[in-house]
Amino acid sequence: MPIWAYDLRMARAATTSDVFNAIAEPQRRQILTLLRGGERPVTEVARELGITQPGASKHLRVLREVGLVQDRRSGKQSLYRLDARGLRPVHEWTGGFEQFWNESFDRLENYVQDLRQKRQEEEKD
Repeated sequence: MPIWAYDLRMARAATTSDVFNAIAEPQRRQILTLLRGGERPVTEVARELGITQPGASKHLRVLREVGLVQDRRSGKQSLYRLDARGLRPVHEWTGGFEQFWNESFDRLENYVQDLRQKRQEEEKD
């Protein structure tokens, strides 16, 4: 069976099922980055991202449902703010790769040092 046919049969996880699915969407990651700077109304989020207000509202709803943003009413507006505590599972999972990268960079550094030493030895000869 071709891969495209298999993909169509695969059940897709709902974007609101967990943080990983929610942040898989690039615009949602942009929203989180934007909200790091502080609380914003949905209209400002939409304008900053160059999307419609309903589109921004939909993304914010998903982020709220997985616990990455909180909202509050201020007059007629809903203001959204980042709740980074929801990113803990992502942080913990990606942190597991830190040792891999550290070891890779250590090996690269050792290799570069060996090359430098060989070059210096060749220049002496």
